[in-house]
Amino acid sequence: MIKRRLYELESADGTRFSPYCWRIKLALAHKNLDYESVPWHFTDKEDIAFSGQGKVPVLVDGGIVVADSQMIAEYLEAAYPNEASLFNDSTSRGLTNFVKSWTENVLHPAIAPIVVPDTLPRLTQEDQEYFRRTREAYYQHSIEEFTTRREAALSGFSAAVAPLRCMLKVQKFISGTTPAYADHIVFGALKWAVLMSSKPLLQAHDDSIAVWMASVLAAYDL
Repeated sequence: MIKRRLYELESADGTRFSPYCWRIKLALAHKNLDYESVPWHFTDKEDIAFSGQGKVPVLVDGGIVVADSQMIAEYLEAAYPNEASLFNDSTSRGLTNFVKSWTENVLHPAIAPIVVPDTLPRLTQEDQEYFRRTREAYYQHSIEEFTTRREAALSGFSAAVAPLRCMLKVQKFISGTTPAYADHIVFGALKWAVLMSSKPLLQAHDDSIAVWMASVLAAYDL
């Protein structure tokens, strides 16, 4: 019997688009751990009140509740040491920390202006007001202003991923010969971009990033 539950952000059409939730989906696959996926929406705060906060991912593993993607990854590494390591060794863990910082401070800001206006209409009616209010307050721009700046945002995205694209032309995964948590972090960001952008961002067959993303999923039979 599956004892684990992962609460994941979902759009009105059922798309699971959170970059942070994708990190944990891949981490669970890496650890070869089964789980039940539980759909969650921005305004479903009461559904995860038991976690002591109001965001996903939230992992329930038997009687243990863990929130925040990094905390969940650390929990999985400690709780399941006999499964494949998410971080490999101390050197790889240090590099993973850099990848996390780069993703959250460079890649996410490059993706957000592209996908924020495309996300709003795909949410449930209840979530749309929440999303507009919170995102406009955070970014200090209206959703409509994001739309007018799309071309500049697309150029910014291309520039942000250029180093990643170059690296993946000479090695199969960010972590080397096999994927690990560094790959999960970047994959989550780019999966968010691909799923929610109304404009194609990658060429599926001749883009090194698209090939890498397919290889990550194939490594876990996803």
